[in-house]
Amino acid sequence: MKLRIGFAIGGQRALDLDGYGAVLDDLERLGFDSVWLPETFLTGTYDPLVGLAYAAARVRRLKLGTHLVAPGRNPLVLARALANLDRLSGGRLLLTFVPGLAEAPERAAQGLPAGDRRSWFDDNLPVLRRLWAGQEVEGATIEPLPVQAPLEVWLGGKTRSALERVGRLGDGWLPGLVTIEEAVAGRTVVDDSAAAAGRAISPEHFGINLAYSLEALDPAVLPVQRTKGDPRDVVALGVPALRRAVDRWVTAGFSKFVVRPVLPPSDWRAELESLAAAVLDLQS
Repeated sequence: MKLRIGFAIGGQRALDLDGYGAVLDDLERLGFDSVWLPETFLTGTYDPLVGLAYAAARVRRLKLGTHLVAPGRNPLVLARALANLDRLSGGRLLLTFVPGLAEAPERAAQGLPAGDRRSWFDDNLPVLRRLWAGQEVEGATIEPLPVQAPLEVWLGGKTRSALERVGRLGDGWLPGLVTIEEAVAGRTVVDDSAAAAGRAISPEHFGINLAYSLEALDPAVLPVQRTKGDPRDVVALGVPALRRAVDRWVTAGFSKFVVRPVLPPSDWRAELESLAAAVLDLQS
């Protein structure tokens, strides 16, 4: 399997332009596979479509990933925007669609009830794929088409309905805040659902959002509200723990990683250099 490691820029506040550019430059210089901008509506980093468009012009090798909140978007407008971004980046776009955070302010900003968020994928993923293939949908086509053919869409989520949706509609699975045991069981559901739909998910297309801290932290600051049991089962604390976690995930059959710091680094360059020294030699 090809093992790849990307880095997610998160946090409660955006980097300024110089800081964001420096992080992109360092990720490319150090050999990370990709940079990821998760989407939230009310906090965090730059809007992913805006921030990744800047990254497409700034760096030439680094792949450009996003956990994009797709439900609520017009599928024709979304298909064209993502095709543009893939074209402008020379085919470097990586997509994981997510339903959006469950917190009330985020849901209000999204403007969709939970049921409609889930049904959006079933209704619109096939539409996006037809448009990206140059086909006409309700009298409309898009130009330019994406460089990647096909432009893949991975999905997140860990509920049974989300796992079954990955099997029916997704090109890969990239969950977060799950234990290895939960992920292995989830992969079985994904594979079984894909087989029932007459399709298969590539064994190369299973990954994990891996939260970490290079220094030991008080468990009280970890995202315990989204985990079952000890949060240290899903958050790697310290360099040795991070290395062991990646090794264990690979043994379990997961080969694509998006690592993200629990807390925004105070020194981004030092953080990235330490992280690169800890795990990048595992890339293949």
